[in-house]
Amino acid sequence: MKNPLHRPWLASLMAGIALGASTTAMAASDRAFVPMGTADAVGIIDLERQEVISTVTDTINTHGSALTPDGRHLIVGSLSPHDAGREIARPEEVAEDEHAAHHGDDGTTSTRAANTGLLYVADTATSRLSRTLEVPGPVHHVLVTRDGRHAVSTHPAGGGISVVSLESGQVIASVATGPNPNYLVQREEGGAILVSNAGNGTISEVDPQHWFVQRNIRVGGNPEHMVLSKDGKSLYVNDDAGGRVLAVDLTTGSVADDYEIGTAPHGIDLSPDGRRLYATSQGDNRLVKISLEDGTRHTAELAPAPYHLAVAPTDGRVLVTSREEPRMWILDPDTLEILQSVELGGIGHQISLEAAHSR
Repeated sequence: MKNPLHRPWLASLMAGIALGASTTAMAASDRAFVPMGTADAVGIIDLERQEVISTVTDTINTHGSALTPDGRHLIVGSLSPHDAGREIARPEEVAEDEHAAHHGDDGTTSTRAANTGLLYVADTATSRLSRTLEVPGPVHHVLVTRDGRHAVSTHPAGGGISVVSLESGQVIASVATGPNPNYLVQREEGGAILVSNAGNGTISEVDPQHWFVQRNIRVGGNPEHMVLSKDGKSLYVNDDAGGRVLAVDLTTGSVADDYEIGTAPHGIDLSPDGRRLYATSQGDNRLVKISLEDGTRHTAELAPAPYHLAVAPTDGRVLVTSREEPRMWILDPDTLEILQSVELGGIGHQISLEAAHSR
């Protein structure tokens, strides 16, 4: 059997992961990567020029996304089921024999997919797919562990998460967490992975060494998107049913506070210093900014249907996509004034951010 590291795509991926977050590379400015759902592409936005500069194509209905720690690879998940028996397309730059080797075609097995979900690995330097990975079901959101070794996906229809080794490309674990698992975040490197289960109002805490649920936190409502406090002690969770953000004390496992957002809250993030919370209300067409020091609340109208949200790590600008139109707004973090409206090729979903200083 061939040494898997002899395959060019795998050798390239692992070389990038090994360099870790300390890797630097020449780059002009910060970039945002935005999966565009049924447009079957991922838009790449230059945040200095505030425009789409490239796209990743040959994907199917991508929704979740996450960058490896070095920023060299983007993992995106398809929210559409992959038909059993359907061949996985070979990226243009991958030789046919390498593609066959990856998918197990040694003359006795088939290259046809047996699972029902797909993850794509894209090279952020070339905007091209380097490989396609099979997972057990359609993928909602995605996380890459802080050590860069694993891609973790939520599977709403399957009631849990899957874990893929980015070295081997194989699923190494599936963990049942609860009905309709939605979003996931990781605490410190090597720390627990938190999964929101919108179907039963819980947050599952998953041990990433042995891949089992070590604690369930009952928060109520329909918990969806989440963000960790800078010290890792608090978890902020959008409750879609209650129109609020819940502040969960991770030491006690209880809800310590809550903040009104509005109808159908969705995107959520913190300012770079961790002092301000931003969240979107799709139903009320507004963006909400909350001071976590004194509870001061500032809102701005943003229409139609502000959806996914991310805060640029270098200057705090707030990026928000629309659920109804193919656009992404870039807003001033203090005034919430729209600085730019960027036209996308489709509806934007889970935004991944790459800072120039980290490349």
